[in-house]
Amino acid sequence: MRDRRTFELKEKGDLAGYAMASADSRGRAHDEDEHRFRLAFQRDRDRIIHSTAFRRLEYKTQVFVNHEGDYYRTRLTHTMECAQVTRTVARALGLNQDLAEAVALAHDMGHTPFGHAGEHALAELMADHGGFDHNSQSLRIVEVLEERYAAFPGLNLTYEVREGIVKHSDYVGRPRAAAFDPQLAPPLEAQIVDYCDEIAYSGHDIDDGLQSGLLALDDLDGVKIWDDALASVRRDGTAAHAAAARHQAVREIIDRLVGDLIETTAARVDAAAIETIDDVRAAHPRIAGYSDPVAAELAELKARLMDRLYRHQRVRRMGAKAGRVLRGLFRAYEEDVEQLPDHVTARVGDGATMARVIADYIAGMTDRFALEEYAKLYDPFERV
Repeated sequence: MRDRRTFELKEKGDLAGYAMASADSRGRAHDEDEHRFRLAFQRDRDRIIHSTAFRRLEYKTQVFVNHEGDYYRTRLTHTMECAQVTRTVARALGLNQDLAEAVALAHDMGHTPFGHAGEHALAELMADHGGFDHNSQSLRIVEVLEERYAAFPGLNLTYEVREGIVKHSDYVGRPRAAAFDPQLAPPLEAQIVDYCDEIAYSGHDIDDGLQSGLLALDDLDGVKIWDDALASVRRDGTAAHAAAARHQAVREIIDRLVGDLIETTAARVDAAAIETIDDVRAAHPRIAGYSDPVAAELAELKARLMDRLYRHQRVRRMGAKAGRVLRGLFRAYEEDVEQLPDHVTARVGDGATMARVIADYIAGMTDRFALEEYAKLYDPFERV
């Protein structure tokens, strides 16, 4: 019979020397016995998947609001695509796939309804109350807000997963990162998530934009990474159908970005003589990243998507509507806190202000629930 210690030894033998081994974790905030068979980061990954906040991502906006169509990505499917890319990169670099996947699966759990438009609205509302960003909110969810265990709040994840949640992207000036050695870089398993997130949304936003009709093929003309991918597909001749050609071109872009991320990060590891996890943490700037040419190509693609898709009239109108809904909810609760459920107001205290618990409540809503709640609060003909 193979138990956890057997798996820990095998894991150490399989990982690169600079990877984060499960057996070397700094542990959990609340003491728990280790599992007989499962590794620490495996348990974290599964706790995230079984959480309420993770399930709610199914009904939270990526670019298109959920009710606009069943085809488009949601925050949940984006997260799954991000995790898929993350596993590929982690495996190729000899990193701990369980840790990398856990961070990827949790990285957007703190997102508001209505995507970035909702986050911007809530950040404005919370500007005088400690601020709001979805990475810090993801950490608050796994540390405080999830109610799954009698012995402690949150999910009691390992230090490394919680660190990765709050530090995988630029965390300078983020107060919630202060508890996680802010002068040190996170493990490579967390660093790659930021890039895999970018790869996932850059690819699927092209796909969704073209499918919706908001983005036309000629909107991407002149963008090198797209032109190269489309030319490759047409030369190959295996994707004559327009939809198939589009999907294949998106796959070509994802493959180019993933390959460059792996190769560039591996080259930087060698160039900096990175051998241990301590070397990774001490390295400035971070180790993970693209080559300069590919970084420039991706920046060009993102700029075009910003201009032609994210700033499209329909997307902007939905974003403006989202802002009005979230501001309306916040104002209504702030003016009369008794309109909030008792379990929400019970969280006031221990450093949590009323404004913070209102933000927690709104950030946890799905698109649909937020719209329904807004109607109940403001539409006199809507039953409450």
